[in-house]
Amino acid sequence: MVKLSVVGIFADLDESAIADVERHVNRKTFAAGTQIIEPESDSSDVYLILSGRVRIVNYSLSGREITLEEIGAGGCVGQLSAIDGQPRSACVIAVDDTSVGILSPANFEKVVKNHPSVAWNVISELARIVRNSTRRIVDVSTLGANERVVAEILRRANNVCDDNGSALLSPVPVHSEVAGRVSTSRETVARVMSTLGRRQLVTKVETGLFVPDVRRLEEFLSESIH
Repeated sequence: MVKLSVVGIFADLDESAIADVERHVNRKTFAAGTQIIEPESDSSDVYLILSGRVRIVNYSLSGREITLEEIGAGGCVGQLSAIDGQPRSACVIAVDDTSVGILSPANFEKVVKNHPSVAWNVISELARIVRNSTRRIVDVSTLGANERVVAEILRRANNVCDDNGSALLSPVPVHSEVAGRVSTSRETVARVMSTLGRRQLVTKVETGLFVPDVRRLEEFLSESIH
């Protein structure tokens, strides 16, 4: 059984504190493709991702799926509704077979109040969400669709950039998933990726998408904007 200590908001708890939290948690497994949280629903449970991966999505008025974030083991979703009691603002779908620990709103509040380090980690997580949302708003407001695709590839490359200034994105980013993240079409993503390939800014290799020089990719984006 996966221990709750894998969850980021519990990182600072000792074993006795983890055992205390465990008493309030129900465990459940969702098959890949299963909807875990329905948008606008009144449920307010918090889901602790113990293994697997989930995708947080919303939908435009035309019905196009917009990916807000993907969260793997150690993350959590649903805390906003547990805090303010409002309906869910997004849909959460299991990308892989995913095991979760579920905290009711009352138990989530109890854990946060009983363990100050958890409260601080929740605040830090909310700050991260706000920062990511602000970045997305700025990108959509100031960048064209092509530039948003490049910016997304650059963001992922920066996250895994090695000491040589190169990066390997593994697996290769799926066009539909990138399109959802940057609010554009798969065709636009395919066109931009083709351009990056021709300029040798990215190369498909057996293990993923290789970015030989992350700085060059950044310069390309900067030139595209100006």
